[in-house]
Amino acid sequence: MGKKVTVVGAGFYGSTTAQRLAEYDVFDTVVITDIVEGKPAGLALDLNQSRAIEGFETKLVGATTGPNGEGYEAIEGSDVVVITAGLPRKPGMSRMDLLETNAKIVRQVSENVAKYAPNAVVIVVSNPLDEMTALAQLATQFPRNRVLGQAGMLDTARFSNFVAEALDVPVKSVKTLTLGSHGDTMVPVPSKSTVNGRPLREAMPAEQIEELVVKTRNGGAEVVALLKTGSAYYAPSAAAARMAKAVAEDSGEVMPVCAWVDGEYGISGVYLGVEAAIGAEGVKRVVETDLDADELASLKEAAEAVRAKQGDVANM
Repeated sequence: MGKKVTVVGAGFYGSTTAQRLAEYDVFDTVVITDIVEGKPAGLALDLNQSRAIEGFETKLVGATTGPNGEGYEAIEGSDVVVITAGLPRKPGMSRMDLLETNAKIVRQVSENVAKYAPNAVVIVVSNPLDEMTALAQLATQFPRNRVLGQAGMLDTARFSNFVAEALDVPVKSVKTLTLGSHGDTMVPVPSKSTVNGRPLREAMPAEQIEELVVKTRNGGAEVVALLKTGSAYYAPSAAAARMAKAVAEDSGEVMPVCAWVDGEYGISGVYLGVEAAIGAEGVKRVVETDLDADELASLKEAAEAVRAKQGDVANM
């Protein structure tokens, strides 16, 4: 039985994620679903016609879904489901502005995922990310390790890119880390960041690091303001696709993700951006890293901020 992955939502984020997943050639099937009649089938047809050029065998299937679960039988037996459904931000909007609208969408999608793909690992990318991840777990009733959110991978990639540009070094020579929430209480971790193996704090002054931390925190808003018609999707889709690949390959790769934290860092009972080993069962384990006192305090602060909001989604 081959591997199957579903991407829910055929907007820019969903379609780009589906393309990346297909081109990895590690899945037999990539299913794209959307509520817009014909759109997912059209995208699947178009992407399938690129197989001979790009040299991958993964087949893409498109399915239109309805408000009462119509069309969801196409996702049956999926090993991984990536939920991109929901409205993107518009200029001037915070991720939290999307809470109520996207909560309805994510709940409905999650209930259908539970019905048709009861053994799937769910990767949530809909905003506000930490809250939607918590909601997806409540709506699916899946074990918490099988529901995770994509945020830290993206925020870390943004931080690394900004550092590489500031120092004019290859991006592969930069290692950074971003924990906490996907929002105002994001916690970039300079103490675990390096350039060519040297601590970041030796490579640039503290004020410049702080500037890049703020730039990382506002990374999504900057893209939204420039695009004017939606939010980022190239970097976010790369992050979500890598997570899905780690699940499919049961790689155990350690990645910063939004995962259920239960005792690590002295924090319990909340979905939060932490490092975790990712494999076939979703989160194999949360990986604690040594943080300095300020970073740990910021992470605990982030946990309390998202805990309050995650409590709100239970009734949405």
